Amino acid sequence: MPGAFAPAGATSTQCGKLRIMDGADVPSEIVVTDSRIDPARLRMLLERFFGDMAKVVVDVRRRRVAVGGELHADAEALLLDDGSRQVDLWGANYFPGLGLGKCIEFTALMNIRPAQGNRSMEIQDPGVREAVRGIIHDLVGSGEPL
Repeated sequence: MPGAFAPAGATSTQCGKLRIMDGADVPSEIVVTDSRIDPARLRMLLERFFGDMAKVVVDVRRRRVAVGGELHADAEALLLDDGSRQVDLWGANYFPGLGLGKCIEFTALMNIRPAQGNRSMEIQDPGVREAVRGIIHDLVGSGEPL
């Protein structure tokens, strides 16, 4: 359904106070996708909030990401509303331009999950870290400059 403030040809989904818009030239605070994000959109998300970093929440089961926003919790809420399960969602920060080995920081408050064996903000399970890393590299970037 076209959003009230979405450009012609764009669609919009409401999740609480957040609006996710989908369309080629649509600025939005958080982009939810299961395909590679356009570098120009990623650059807009970086400039909107932190300048050099984007918040990312990864659904490791569905291979979807929510990129952008000020808090991981906002992106997490969009993915949950989209059908993701809490146990499959992990937060990270993406830094373009730092290269393959340094572009992902596996830290977010949402990662504290004692019931899943993760008692830290940092993702501790090597298998989960590798899954998050692979999905971010496929859908967001591998540390290349924008």
